[in-house]
Amino acid sequence: MLEAAVANMNIGGRIAACGVISEYMDDGKRAVPDMLDIVYKRITIRGFLAADFMKLYSDFLSATVDHLRTGTIQTLEDISSGVESIPPAFVGLFHGANKGKKIVKLADIE
Repeated sequence: MLEAAVANMNIGGRIAACGVISEYMDDGKRAVPDMLDIVYKRITIRGFLAADFMKLYSDFLSATVDHLRTGTIQTLEDISSGVESIPPAFVGLFHGANKGKKIVKLADIE
């Protein structure tokens, strides 16, 4: 995905990179974009960890919770059902198989 993003970036583009879970278990798979694109387009790539911004979490919640409630901001969920779907759902995390937040639904709440 990073390679596709870099190929479509404008000159002076910026990328914020957080997490590469699809690469944790596969030594042969690396998110390495075309370095010529990065240089010629003068693209900046900056990595960060969510933990770097934990001190801002309460401010983030204050600013976004109402938007989530009203639907101004929507979440994308990839839902599987049943205990039997847990192993493939977990493995899929490491291969980039899901879109959005991966959820395994075990039961309906009544």
